[in-house]
Order: sequence, then structure tokens, then C-alpha cells
Amino acid sequence: MSRSPSFTVKTELSPKLNPESLQQWVVAFCIIRFDLEQGQLIEECYPPDCLTQDEELEIALSSFPDSVSQHQNRSSIHDCIFFFRFRRRGDSQLANVSSSENTAVDKELSPKNMDIRNLRRSNTRNNNKASRYMYGYVFNRQRHDERLKRGQLMELPIGNAMLKVSLPPAHSLPLKSGMFFEESVSFMAPLLPNNQSVPQGLFHDSDIFGTFRGLLLQLWVLWELLLIGEPILIIAPTPPQCCEAVASLVSLVAPLLYSVDFRPYFTIHDPVFAHLNSLQEGDIFPPMVLGVTNLFFLKALRNIPHIVSVGSPTISNQPNLAARSSSGKIAVRSQAFGLQQLSLKRFSPSNLLSAVKLRRDGPLCLMTEHKEAIWSTYAATTKPDTSILNRLIDAGMSPRVEESMSLVNNEILRRHFLELTTNFLAPFGPYFRSKTPSEGSSPFVDPPPLSPFNADEFLASLSARGPGKFLSKRMKSNWMDLYRRFLKGANFMPWFQRRRAVAEQEQHKLWRQARMKTDIQQFISKMSELEIVDSFNAIERHLLEELQLQQSGRASADSASSCQKLKGDLRTVFSVLPKDMQQLLLFNPQRAALLQGSSELTKLPGRPLVQVGVVSSTSPR
Repeated sequence: MSRSPSFTVKTELSPKLNPESLQQWVVAFCIIRFDLEQGQLIEECYPPDCLTQDEELEIALSSFPDSVSQHQNRSSIHDCIFFFRFRRRGDSQLANVSSSENTAVDKELSPKNMDIRNLRRSNTRNNNKASRYMYGYVFNRQRHDERLKRGQLMELPIGNAMLKVSLPPAHSLPLKSGMFFEESVSFMAPLLPNNQSVPQGLFHDSDIFGTFRGLLLQLWVLWELLLIGEPILIIAPTPPQCCEAVASLVSLVAPLLYSVDFRPYFTIHDPVFAHLNSLQEGDIFPPMVLGVTNLFFLKALRNIPHIVSVGSPTISNQPNLAARSSSGKIAVRSQAFGLQQLSLKRFSPSNLLSAVKLRRDGPLCLMTEHKEAIWSTYAATTKPDTSILNRLIDAGMSPRVEESMSLVNNEILRRHFLELTTNFLAPFGPYFRSKTPSEGSSPFVDPPPLSPFNADEFLASLSARGPGKFLSKRMKSNWMDLYRRFLKGANFMPWFQRRRAVAEQEQHKLWRQARMKTDIQQFISKMSELEIVDSFNAIERHLLEELQLQQSGRASADSASSCQKLKGDLRTVFSVLPKDMQQLLLFNPQRAALLQGSSELTKLPGRPLVQVGVVSSTSPR
């Protein structure tokens, strides 16, 4: 989420636009206008006809902030930058869009019993699917038009009487202090870091400290809720603060790639809302993180178990409360209960009483006044790390110092939660451990499968050896419950599948390198005839795999040398086989071509000349 995006203009105009190059990074550019009679309308879309009607409607509805989130502003021009994310429905022409970070979970798989073949099948199916989600980036400009009537005559029934009043627009209502709200701007983008030294996670440079400054003690609770995939409702005064909060939460569990559905900015126009609103009391709320500004969701989504209120409405005549730095970052002063000042020594009993009162009043108290708070009955296992909180720096009143100190504080928090997540995931390490060929064994045979995973066996083993030194200092005695919830949650299986796939690829690479270095003469001198035949079949299979990769354009840089080495090994093994076996093997035209090192005409014993070549799409087993 770069806060200072670069933008340059070429001095020479391109003669024409390359649609294929454009579609590698963007789906469409849209110009959307709000019409008083018809609502949101897409006036222009380039490239044309690249979106379905449903997608156009969803984009149009999501590109305008809720009316209740705009009541703070009364300036003539009002700019707002935010982004949204929605699930794509049905087939689309845009199959070239890169796949979402969310991995579809194979229904055949379960943590208790996992088969490597199922994992491979699942990965293949997932790779063939088009993107399941689409991101929208919005620059919204609102102009005040004096020609239009903002307050309309309304009839309000009071008992048997009817009161006729002209209500002022919501955004013009002042605060109790007589000051008007002003909205801030922030820029964000869900891109993975290009630098491989940076942990691979979404929104790795989001402003955790600035967003949750008033709820720092609750970050460890939120970390657990995200880890186990619990549904969370995020409420913020403005779309930028709302998006920033969701992005910061998603980034909190890095390097774990968050697999639960999350919506940085969610409105009542989203098709999913109808389903969520229909949930009855006692129904299980689906795992997802929703960022909203409309307080109507507090009543509509009563079943959601965890509600987080963040951010604060900024005040126009106090620049230190809404200072926007040159890089685009917002400095927001917290006005909520909890850690109002960063020093824990200043945490007074009155703050604790405020927190208790907020819990008692419930989230509906936000209807009268916005406060930063968390409403959840979840009992966290991880204890807040006071040493980390004491290292955070209070920047004071200067916006420039605030920006610098916020960067430092974000780095402190991010490093801590990165270490916390890494240590939590460390016990799964043995299931991703690649194995190299042992000394004296043949690298041409199939590598052994990775260690099988069974949830019950894993938990029993983990309980016996303990969580490790790092976690034991930071977790309560019921730390095993967190692992049990993680295994049942929506994040575990996609993460485990990805890690297994990476481990298998690494193991494949190691065995391939071993085959390149092996002296085949030394191996076959110690083999029986049956082992020599098995080696011949294995070398032939590896050679065909390399050739298929070359034909598909997915071969590595050293594929040609690898094929040459395998062909030489294949001929060497073939030369020591019995003559009758050689004759039998040569009856396969494809095999005969490989042994001759070409796909030219090959003379088979007792047969006329036939043209042979690599035509099979699968390796012989």
C-alpha cells in the first residue's frame, strides 16, 4: 500500500494502445456519475464490453461513499480515495486477470486426513480457475451544487398531528463544539512486495499504528481472531479510515496469507448483504471481515460476533488532528478509551471505567457518538506484550514528527507480529521439509512423499513438547485451544496447501539437480537387472517431462542441458540391458526416437520405416 505512488508522463505519445499489455495489470477504467434521478451511472468504460452487467452495477454502487459517511464535509469540493473488493459471479471474459490470493479449498480435504494426490488435484483445478475477486480503486470527487435543493419539505407524524419541516442536509450538521468534520485521504493498493526479502503478505505497509492507536492493547485479541478466521465488522467514520483498518488487520497475520473473505469497504448495495441480513438469531455468521461506515449495519448484522470501531472524525481547525503528510499518510489522534497516551504508566482507572461502560452500552452507542472500541466475548490466549508497547514513541503535536514516528512505530509492531505469527506456525515446519537423495541412492526414482499430516497426531505431539520459548512467555496455559481453532478455521487449509506445494517444488528441484550431477555408470554397476530396468523407465519419464515443458514454453533455463544429460543416461542404461529387452523396448516408436536423440525416421526391427516423435501428453507409468 504505497502512500506516495509515482506518476510519470512520457514525452512521446504512443501511436496506439496495446490492449493485451493493458490487461496484464488492469481490467478497466470507468467514469461514474451520480445522477439524482437514476443514481450511480457508468458513463464511460474502457475497454468497452469488458465487464458484465452485474459487475458494472456492483462497481457503480461501490464507487460512492455511503451518505452517512459524508456528513462531515461542507467544502465546495470534496475528494476521497478508497478501494473495494467483490466476488465475481459466473464466467467472465477476463480470464487473464491474475488469480486472487484466496485459494479455493478442496472439499475432499480435511486436516485429519490429507493425501498428496488430492493436493495436486486441488492445485491443478485452482490454477485453471479465473480470478474469484476483483479490486476497485476509487477517486471520488464531490462538488457542492448550490442550484440544487439539499433540504426538502417533510411531513413527520407526531401523535395525531403532522409536523412539516425542512431538514438540513446531513453533512452540514455541526458537532457540539460548533466545528465541522473534514475527511482525510489515504492511498492503498493490495500488492505483494516486489522485494523478496519482505515477508510475502497483503498490505505489508499499511498503517497499523495510526489506525489502531486507540486500541493498541487489543491488537493481540484481533491477531487471534484473524488467525482463526472469525467474522469481524470494522466501523470507521470515513471510507479511507475504513479501508486502512481492514488492510491493517489483514496484514497483521503475515507471513500467513489471509484466506478469509474481506471487504475493505462494504455497502448495503453488495449482493452479499441480502444473505447476511437474512441470518436468523443463532445462525453462524460466515467468516469474513467487513469494513463499513454506515451505522445501519449495527442493527442489520446483529449476528456478527466481533465489532471493532476505529478512527476518529477529524476536525477542520485542528490541523494536528488531521494532518496529511506529503506522502499521503494521515495522522489521527486517538480520542477513545484504552491507551490514549502511548505510555502505559498513564493508563488510569478512569480509562478502565470508560472501557467497562462501553462494553456495557454495546456497539449501538456509536449511533450517538463515535468511539474507538472492541465488542467481543472472545477470550484471548495471547497476552499483550507490554515491552513492545513501551517502545512505541508518542510523536507529540507536530505533523512532520508524527509521520516519522508513525513509520518507526509501524515497524516495531509489524516486526513483533511477524515474529509472533512465525513462531506460531513453526510447529508445522516438519510437514514442509524437503528431502534430498541419500548417499548411494538413485536420484532417478520418485522422491519420497512429504510427511503425512494428521490433526490429532499433530496436536498430541505439540502438547507433549510445548509451544516453544517464545510463545510460552506470551500465551496462557490454554494455548492448545488456539491451535485447535486454527486447524478448524478457514485460514489453515489454504495456507497448508500452498506451503506443501512450495515444499514439493523445492524437493523436485533438489532431485533434479542431483540427477544432473549423478554419474550413471557408478550406479548401474551395482544394480540388478530389475533395478536397471526400473532406472531406464524412471530416466525416460524425467526426459519426457522435460520435453513437455519445452513444448509448453515453461521450461527452465537449463532445460536443454538437462535433456542432453538425461538422453545420455538413457542410452547408457539401455546399452547394458539384455538384447531381447532392447528389442522389446525399441518397438515403442517414441522410445526409439529418444534413444536415437531425434524425432526423425527410425527403423524398427522387422517393421517398415515409420516416423516417430514425442507426441504423448502424459508420461508412461
